[in-house]
Amino acid sequence: MQKIKTILNFRVLIPALIMLSSCNTFLDEDPDNRVTLDNLEKASQLLVNAYSIASPNFTEWMSDNVQFTQGTNKRLSHQQMYTWEDVTTGPTEQDTPDFFWFQTYAAISHANEVLAILDELPVEDGEDRARKDALEAEALLTRAYGHFMLVNMFGLHFGESGDGIPYIKTPETTFLKTYERRSVRRVYDDIEEDLLDGLEKVDDSFYNNSGKYHFNRNAALAFASRFYLFKRDFIRCKEYSDALLGSNPGAFVRDLTSQDFQLASSSVTEYPRLYTSPELAANLMLMRKISLTQRPDFAYGPESNFYSSLFGASIFGGLTDERENPAFVKGLNAVFPARYESLFERSSLNSSVGFPYYIHIAFTGEEVLLNRAEANAFLGNLSQSIADLQVLSEKRFSGGTPTITLEDLRSFYGSSDDVNNVLSYIIFLERRKEFIIQGMRWFDLKRYFIPVVHDLEDGSTVTLQGDDLRKALQIPKSAIDVGGLEPNPR
Repeated sequence: MQKIKTILNFRVLIPALIMLSSCNTFLDEDPDNRVTLDNLEKASQLLVNAYSIASPNFTEWMSDNVQFTQGTNKRLSHQQMYTWEDVTTGPTEQDTPDFFWFQTYAAISHANEVLAILDELPVEDGEDRARKDALEAEALLTRAYGHFMLVNMFGLHFGESGDGIPYIKTPETTFLKTYERRSVRRVYDDIEEDLLDGLEKVDDSFYNNSGKYHFNRNAALAFASRFYLFKRDFIRCKEYSDALLGSNPGAFVRDLTSQDFQLASSSVTEYPRLYTSPELAANLMLMRKISLTQRPDFAYGPESNFYSSLFGASIFGGLTDERENPAFVKGLNAVFPARYESLFERSSLNSSVGFPYYIHIAFTGEEVLLNRAEANAFLGNLSQSIADLQVLSEKRFSGGTPTITLEDLRSFYGSSDDVNNVLSYIIFLERRKEFIIQGMRWFDLKRYFIPVVHDLEDGSTVTLQGDDLRKALQIPKSAIDVGGLEPNPR
C-alpha cells in the first residue's frame, strides 16, 4: 500500500528531530506540496499509517518473565528498563518508551487527519457511503487503540489516582501547541466512546484480502474484551468475548498439538511463520513493528531453568506443554521462544542498511478466551471459567487427554485457598505461558500489583514493589520540557 505524505505538526508529542531514513517523515515537506485528501481512496491509503510501528514487547525486559542474561548485546536503555530507571536515550532509539510514545502519537495523528476530512468528502449513497463509514470506524478504532496502549504504559492502572495522557482528537494546527494530561479514568471514557462508535460501523468488506492487517470486526471485539477486562467491567468483557467466540470457542484457538504445528516445531523458521500466519483463525489482527525485540542476541530473556519450570508447572502430570518449544538459545544462560520471525527491510534494492521488523499479533482468540475465563471467575461463573480453560488445555498439552476439575485445581494450589483465588492462579499462569515475550505480562503485573525481583550481574537483586509508581513509565523529556506535561512522580 502506498503511503501519503501529509503535514502533521505535533511538535510537542512528536518532535521534529525524529527521522527514520526508510520512512517518510511528517515535517520535511513544504505545506504547499502536501497531498490533498479529497477522496476516499486517499483517506484509505493514509489510514495505513494509523497503526504504530513501535512494538510494546520492550515491556518484557521490565517484567518477571526475564532474568539477567549473559552474553547478549545490552544497550543503556536495556539496563535502565531492567532496573526500572527512567530511560534517557531519547526518542529515536527503537524499543524504548520514548519511541513508543512518539510513534504511537504519530499513528494517532494520521487517524485524526482522516476523521477531520471524512465529513467534507462528497459521497453518494450506497457503496461510497458504506466505505466512508468503514473508514471512519477504522480511524476511530486505531485512535482508541493507540491511546489505550499509551495510557496503560504511561499511566497507572485504571482505578488508581494519577494522570493519564493527552487524548488527541483533532489534527494539530498550532505551532508548539501545549497539551494537558487527562486522568486515566477520563482517557478510558474517551477510548470507550471511540471504541463503541467504531464497533458500530466497522465493515470487513473493503480490505481486499488484507483484513488481518486492519481493525476488522473480530479484532474490534477482541479490543473491547481487553478494554473491559482492564476496566474491571467483567459483565461487558464477557459480553464482547461471547460475541467473538460464539458457540465454538475452540475455532479461535490454534492447535499446537496438530500435525501442522508438530511438523513446524522442528524449525525455528517455519514455526513462527505458521504461528503468525493470517490464515489462522486465532490471529485476529497483525501489525508490522520496527523492532529488535524478536532477536535472541539482544537484551534480556527467560533464564533456562526458569523457563523449564514455568512450562513444567501444570496440573496435568506427565503431559507435555507444547508452548515450551521450539526455542532459540539466548546468550549463555537463557532461551527465547520462537514466536516471531526476525525480518529486515532494506532502504533500497541494493542497500545493505534498513530496519529490522517482525509481524506482531495484536489480538488473538486465545487472549479473548482467557479474558472471558477471568471475567467468569470474578462473576462467580466457575463452571464456565473452567470450560474455557479446558478448551485451551486440549490444544496445548500432548501425551494424553487433559481434564480440568475444580478438585484438581484445589489439590494443585492448596485446598485451603478460596475457589476464586484458585481459578485466578491458573488463569494468570496460562496467560503468562501463552503470551511470554509478546508484551502482555507487564500489564498483568500492573493490574494485580504483582512485585518483580530482578537479579543483577554481581549477584545482588533489585525489587519493584507491586504498587511502585515506576510502573507508570516516565513521560518523554521533550513532552515535559516543551509541551508542559507534568512528569510522573518518582
